[in-house]
Amino acid sequence: MEPIIKNISDKILVGMQTEMSIVNNQTFKLFKTFMPRKKEIMNIVDDNVYDLRIYPANYYEVFDPQAQFIKWAAAEVSDNNDIPTDMETFHLQGGQYAVFHYKGLNSDPSIFQYIFTEWLPQSGYTLDYRPHFEIMGPKTKLNDSNSEEEIWIPIK
Repeated sequence: MEPIIKNISDKILVGMQTEMSIVNNQTFKLFKTFMPRKKEIMNIVDDNVYDLRIYPANYYEVFDPQAQFIKWAAAEVSDNNDIPTDMETFHLQGGQYAVFHYKGLNSDPSIFQYIFTEWLPQSGYTLDYRPHFEIMGPKTKLNDSNSEEEIWIPIK
């Protein structure tokens, strides 16, 4: 599976965040809270939802399933003048990304194993210290092997 290399400009996201680890995965809880309230967000650009992660600088040096990172459930907006209660703004820095079109179960980690142990080391790119995210659109379905999403990996 080969990615498309894309350069994006800065984006404004509005949503909710939580600190978590692989061992203490709070993804379901975060999205269960965010999704019913997404309709409260004004100036949404499209129907997509961002599953965004901010990892510490050394996160990928040594695998530690207890290492903490920040996860966001968010939507892109054209401006953030009116933010719903209990939501926050995140300014996503633009830059170069490897974009993988993924079809399969969202619980299957093999795509990430491929990206980080096969594709990235052979690609000529290195991982950049910016957020990683998935864009979940109308073809994204929970626990469905036909689910589709885009996986965005920051590169330089």
